[in-house]
Amino acid sequence: MALLPAEDRAVYPSLKGKRVLVTGGATGIGAGLVEAFARAGARVAFLDINAEAGAAHAAQFEGAIFRPCDLRDLALLKTTIDSIDAEFGGIDVLINNAASDDRHTIDEITPEYWDERMATNLRHLLFAAQAVVPGMRARGGGVILNFGSISWHLGLPELLLYETAKAGIEGMTRAMARDFGRDNIRVSTIVPGNVQTPRQEKWYTPEGEAEIVAAQCLDGRIQPADVAALVLFLASDDARMCTGHDYFIDAGWR
Repeated sequence: MALLPAEDRAVYPSLKGKRVLVTGGATGIGAGLVEAFARAGARVAFLDINAEAGAAHAAQFEGAIFRPCDLRDLALLKTTIDSIDAEFGGIDVLINNAASDDRHTIDEITPEYWDERMATNLRHLLFAAQAVVPGMRARGGGVILNFGSISWHLGLPELLLYETAKAGIEGMTRAMARDFGRDNIRVSTIVPGNVQTPRQEKWYTPEGEAEIVAAQCLDGRIQPADVAALVLFLASDDARMCTGHDYFIDAGWR
């Protein structure tokens, strides 16, 4: 089945006017999320370390706000989120998408590299949530969607620290969902498979991509728009009783 054109995709009226913050929104899956929320009528802000790509992407969508931010710098992350919160008058939906899946072997891991990879792939999700939760509580609820990865479920090679961080995110989601649930804040994990983005294509040969598709239950490559379709549903009020779980978009890759 072909990817639906944008005009034929599901519309969630409850997302219109929602204030959405996406981390890592300049390229890849994150860029697809920014586009999808903008088309849904949400007010979208996004962060990314790639200032040039971020500014170019924001220019495509009226009202979209881009702020360059190195998420490893927690003080900068907090002040950046606070400024967006003040400009928007609150944040209703936080999408913790940003990550980096650099390959490495056990011999290359130092204590410093461990700290840097955890700061890149795990730590900032908690502190971004910490920054938005007080406002969500005060306004009666909100949504936090954390991005995991199929990689650790499959045990893919040369991703030891990335997979450690992504496994931790699923535990973090469960804990957040329990701690924030009585404040009507829903927290779930999105678990993508191998999504066809320029970054992923640099890791795989055509033969490697064919192997991935052969291991899926469905033919074809997952696109950012496929991931966005799941994210939009979980962010919408239609998913009001969905929290504390992992939602896979992987074409049945096993």
